[in-house]
Amino acid sequence: MKILIVGPSWVGDMVMAQTLFQCLKVRYPGCEIDVLAPDWSRPILERMPEVRSALSFPLGHGVLQLATRRKIGKSLKGQYDQAILLPNSLKSALVPFFAGIVKRTGWKGEMRYGLLNDVRTLDKERYPLMIERFMALAFEPGAELPKPYPKPLLEIDPVSRDAALAKFGLSLDRPVLALCPGAEFGEAKRWPSEHYAKVAELKIRAGWQVWLFGSKNDHAVGEDIRSRLIPGLREEVSNLSGDTSLAEAIDLLSCAQAVVSNDSGLMHVAAALGRPLVSVYGSTSPQFTPPLAEQVEIVRLGIECSPCFDRTCRFGHYNCLRQLKPRPVIEALDRLVADPAEVQ
Repeated sequence: MKILIVGPSWVGDMVMAQTLFQCLKVRYPGCEIDVLAPDWSRPILERMPEVRSALSFPLGHGVLQLATRRKIGKSLKGQYDQAILLPNSLKSALVPFFAGIVKRTGWKGEMRYGLLNDVRTLDKERYPLMIERFMALAFEPGAELPKPYPKPLLEIDPVSRDAALAKFGLSLDRPVLALCPGAEFGEAKRWPSEHYAKVAELKIRAGWQVWLFGSKNDHAVGEDIRSRLIPGLREEVSNLSGDTSLAEAIDLLSCAQAVVSNDSGLMHVAAALGRPLVSVYGSTSPQFTPPLAEQVEIVRLGIECSPCFDRTCRFGHYNCLRQLKPRPVIEALDRLVADPAEVQ
């Protein structure tokens, strides 16, 4: 059984897609799974033992380029027994159609009749979680999902991890608190820098070091956090935002004794690495895409206008995050990691 997965376009979604791969391996123990996805996702897929190959998809999110999709599809002709599509767009159904894959499975969306021949109708009440919507595509319609649900689990190569530590001159002589203060989705997911700085200050005074993770867009946020610390404490913060590749960020996050993150792709990466994790929610809700790990604390205020799922605050105050002070996050960290030496 050879299966082609058309993967999602966001880091967190790709991490959660591992639950589908796990279900497919249970249903078809000998199956071979390839994932067609943007190149940025390769470091995630390479750390999933269920995936045989990550196939490069060169088109950006929302780009049609019909001829390119036809060319990719023709190159895959005769190689797969089934295609499973995780995006709901019409565009995502074109490559499996051009490849002539016999069974093409996905949720109904954007008039994909004809492109898909195993079209499912989504019952949002039955499958409120994104992982449920992914997992259900591994089974026949109406089948019960396995309980307990599988959890994403990324595998780290120690050689790759040690190379990343050496490249950035990082030491593990003290416990590491990883902070992920960015959010590609928008400002309404970003817990304020001054709150992150307070968490960093208290942990540094307790003998920890702090590593900041994110994209190039988050580097300035990281510098803002560092600037809020006094000399002597500031030097204990390494701002890695925008300097690491995604592969290096994953490997270095695996070294952390604890992580504090906004609702972001790196939050899901940290959960899939099994790191003790405090997730800060503002405009979004953990009822749809919660971090999937054993040691997780979710902190949110849940004020009247939250969750709104907007990228920016329609009222301009961002109170769902600004009024969420550092103390609940620090208390959640203390509950998760009483003794950092106990976290492997």
